[in-house]
Amino acid sequence: MKPIKEVIIIGAGPIGLAAAARLVEKGIRPTIIEKGDTAGAAMLQWGHVSLFTPWSYMLDEAVVNLLAEHGWHGVDANVTPTGREVVEHYLQPAAKLPELAEHIRYGTEVFGVSKAGVSKHTTQGRDSARFVVHCRNELGIQVLHSDAVIDASGTWSSPNPLGLDGLSVPGELANQQSVYYGIPDILGTQRSDFARKRNLVVGAGHSAMNIALDLLELQAAEPGTEVTWGMRKNNIDKLLGKGINDKVPARRQLGLAAKKAIENDTLKLVSQLEIKEIVRAGHGLNIRALAGGADIGIQVDNIIVATGFRPDLEMLRELRLDLDHVVEAPMRLAPLIDPNLHSCGSVRAHGVDELSHDDAHFYIAGMKSYGRAPTFLMLTGYEQVRSIVESLAGNAEAARSSQLRFPGAPKAQQGACCG
Repeated sequence: MKPIKEVIIIGAGPIGLAAAARLVEKGIRPTIIEKGDTAGAAMLQWGHVSLFTPWSYMLDEAVVNLLAEHGWHGVDANVTPTGREVVEHYLQPAAKLPELAEHIRYGTEVFGVSKAGVSKHTTQGRDSARFVVHCRNELGIQVLHSDAVIDASGTWSSPNPLGLDGLSVPGELANQQSVYYGIPDILGTQRSDFARKRNLVVGAGHSAMNIALDLLELQAAEPGTEVTWGMRKNNIDKLLGKGINDKVPARRQLGLAAKKAIENDTLKLVSQLEIKEIVRAGHGLNIRALAGGADIGIQVDNIIVATGFRPDLEMLRELRLDLDHVVEAPMRLAPLIDPNLHSCGSVRAHGVDELSHDDAHFYIAGMKSYGRAPTFLMLTGYEQVRSIVESLAGNAEAARSSQLRFPGAPKAQQGACCG
């Protein structure tokens, strides 16, 4: 195998920077391509949201070591940060270190990855061809080459639409000015969008629950604010039960608060909601839907879609990927994270073997590696890139020797499912 000298990393988020720090340790040159104008740009879009786990789950050892060499004072490992705090107190300081700063290209978006001179259907010469990455920025189109590529671009820019069939419902795209995806800053910069408005939250996870509770807090300060929570499946008991019994304190508190709001009728719940059509009516929206199979109509001003995310695979069309057709995760990782089979919040340690594809030395890491599964943990992503970089450096044994450790978990549970 030819030695790996240059690696392109897509995304300057937590996993991308961790991969870069590991590569620098091994003397391999990284080039980090970031669509935003700062490290952690995607996280800043939900920077107002508090994470479920404390700082001890947010930090990568290689990045921390680099920061410490330059006098970083660290953070309180037991405090739970917001997304913005992770960016401002960890990612941005790391990205400014001389070991990493010179390798980052901001404001640059990747739109294609392939093998140089070899399209997807061509086999001859494929294994020896270097990777070619096409990207664009204010200077125009750029073409970069490397020995390996790590796609750590995440899924934030690819939210799932409203339809139960995975597609947008009629009227969803035409009314984008009133449809919000992800976790809007309801109590902060976007307060006026939701105050004294009729708001429908659609989703069945902790993000939807968090949004609904933010709206209830807004309701207390701004009478006339209406909150309806629509769940596309009838799994409210499972969600709230998990929240109450969950060993993660922040999620437990979230579940208790939501349960109390539903019991007090301050949070209106519509289960088994299937939206059929959205029609503009004056300043609001008329929603034609089914609830438990029965026809209903809902009048709202805003719809907040918290139905999860999916990986953007368009830029990878010319690569030979080994992806599961259900979860859209790497084939060997998919059975460990498939939400149809697996419901716990973590999976056993995994690395280069589970993340490899038919085109050698291309890897999807971090949240994007989980495809449509929602159970990703930051520490799992750090272990992914540690294993990948060890493999790229030619250290096969180290690449396959798990170093995943969950803070506070008994040694016997480290690296285990639900550990």
